[in-house]
Amino acid sequence: MNKAVELFTAVPKLHNCAQAVADGAGNRELSCRMALCGGGKAPQGRCGALHAALCLVPAEKHADLIAEFVAAAGFETCREIKGAEKPFPCVECVRVAAELVEKYQ
Repeated sequence: MNKAVELFTAVPKLHNCAQAVADGAGNRELSCRMALCGGGKAPQGRCGALHAALCLVPAEKHADLIAEFVAAAGFETCREIKGAEKPFPCVECVRVAAELVEKYQ
């Protein structure tokens, strides 16, 4: 979990939210595929960190992972998260997604 946050906050910035979660979990191949999934560009506008987390856990755990992520972040999509009255910071999305990967992997 800390690795994902470290990668996301590193300077110079080399990882978007989705890449940080994937690389933080040790999946470099997935990280490369996540290059275009940050900033609301994941499928269905989903948060990139959440999208990467879903790619890392078994499908039967997806509903639980999404429910816990939404409980923390308030929403599933990047646009809703960033547009909320009190936006949930991207670094926190990365932290929560990475924790959920650890929990459900």
